[in-house]
Amino acid sequence: MIGLISATAAGAAARDRLAAAWPDRTRVYGGPVADAVRTAFAECEQLVCFLATGAVVRLVAPLLDDKRTDPGVVCVDEGGRFAVSLVGGHGGGANELARAVGGVLGAEPVVTTATDAVGLAGLDTLGLPVEGDVAGVSRALLDGEPVALRAEVSWPLPPLPVAGEGAYTVRVTDRLVESAEREAVLRPPSLVVGVGASRGAPVDEVYGLVEEALRDAGLSAASVAWLATVDAKAEEPGIVGAAERLGVPVVTYPAAELAGVEVPNPSDAPLAAVGTPSVAEAAALVRGGELLVPKRKSAASPAMATCALVRRPGRGRLAVVGLGPGARDLVTPRAQAELRRASVLVGLDQYVDQIRDLLRPGTRVLESGLGAEEERARTAVEQARRGHAVALIGSGDAGVYAMASPALAEASDDIDVVGVPGVTAALAAGAILGAPLGHDHVSISLSDLHTPWEVIERRVRAAAEADLVVTFYNPRSRGRDWQLPKALAILAEHREPATPVGVVRNASRADESSRLTTLAALDPATVDMMTVVTVGNTATRRIAGRMVTPRGYRWQAASTSGSAAGSEEGPK
Repeated sequence: MIGLISATAAGAAARDRLAAAWPDRTRVYGGPVADAVRTAFAECEQLVCFLATGAVVRLVAPLLDDKRTDPGVVCVDEGGRFAVSLVGGHGGGANELARAVGGVLGAEPVVTTATDAVGLAGLDTLGLPVEGDVAGVSRALLDGEPVALRAEVSWPLPPLPVAGEGAYTVRVTDRLVESAEREAVLRPPSLVVGVGASRGAPVDEVYGLVEEALRDAGLSAASVAWLATVDAKAEEPGIVGAAERLGVPVVTYPAAELAGVEVPNPSDAPLAAVGTPSVAEAAALVRGGELLVPKRKSAASPAMATCALVRRPGRGRLAVVGLGPGARDLVTPRAQAELRRASVLVGLDQYVDQIRDLLRPGTRVLESGLGAEEERARTAVEQARRGHAVALIGSGDAGVYAMASPALAEASDDIDVVGVPGVTAALAAGAILGAPLGHDHVSISLSDLHTPWEVIERRVRAAAEADLVVTFYNPRSRGRDWQLPKALAILAEHREPATPVGVVRNASRADESSRLTTLAALDPATVDMMTVVTVGNTATRRIAGRMVTPRGYRWQAASTSGSAAGSEEGPK
């Protein structure tokens, strides 16, 4: 819960805006400010104080105890101009909260944490438990000293500027080891504990068994991802309580699914009780992995709990990211977040240059020139299969004439794939021209490098006959100068010579240019590969210098006389 505290009318107005945006996440604290801060500090995970930073410093100073447990505190000034991460930037999540508050209120987030200031991923912000000399290793990374990475378990980490050797070390392991001097230990969630329990099994018995199995195997409880069991035991108090003590969720599977998992130690008892010959081993192994500890029983007599330990494989992560048409402000926040999360970036060299400054230090860049799309796709998938966090970039939307298709054709289900949408060239050009895509429309690439011209021509003819607005991608190059005139001629068989046509070159970039012409007047020689050509349908009009395709609904006739009967909005 996020506590909200204000002292003035201006602060209360901004406070109420935030409360309205996050109704399920926030709680407003009224009354005397000092009392409100003390109460919220004790009850909430985070605070947003609409007060001067000096006042908040004095109010929270006596309450501070441990940065690992203190709530994160963000200050917003009376004018709503800045959201300052004051306390608990990493541990309390105040840095991310400041950015989120800024997004809601239009305030500038102010983050002064050293790693954030220079673009480094803080070791305590990677989403993994971390132990050891975190401050010393972080300081070494900040100072540019060589820091070695020892990954005993493959896991997709954000970028870290590490070297092969160094006086400081980042160690990635799920083994129960003490950190050495000048070493920070990251605990990946690589372990799954399968658990079976009789009805009424005590929490102490289940938890004690799991704890003992981990200790005997030399494995860290901090690397347990979840407890797994059969659906019939989803509400078993002993299992639920053990998971709560470990701070992990309970994941359950149907008995029929567990019965299909091959295990070394099947038994008739669970088969008779819940319908599967194995609960602990099968639940641990159902998603694959290496069985580290076979089924073992608790020491009680009679034993009421069983468990098994599995190390699950670290799945690589491939984010296919659309960068938009070229302008920085059209690169979405989600795309920027994925770029900063990736330890490996794969892309066309000119696209890499557009966003190189967004990458964190330590990101490995694999770039190549034009015409190597399939090679880039294979490279990205291969890097993800090695357990890395990979971003594969493309212009516009990565799924539209870009990298998503070849990458997903290469990718199997052994990696995680995330798609990040982007603003397409057709949308960017449409916004410049006016509203040419206001009704049904289609995009067609005129490049016959990958598609036979016969197929392209059939699609153009179908779009012409269906009276669809058509956006042509890749309309003309030095080696392909006849396809666009041919496509325009096909459209001209179904549309008037005065049909509006919009031509946009380098949409949203510094050398952007655009013009409106007609189907009869368009000179194909003025078009190149950096151009998008949008041809209107029979309803498209030129209105006040803009290209507009009416939506065509019945209310439009009424709206022209000043009374709209209604509207219909949907996803675009």
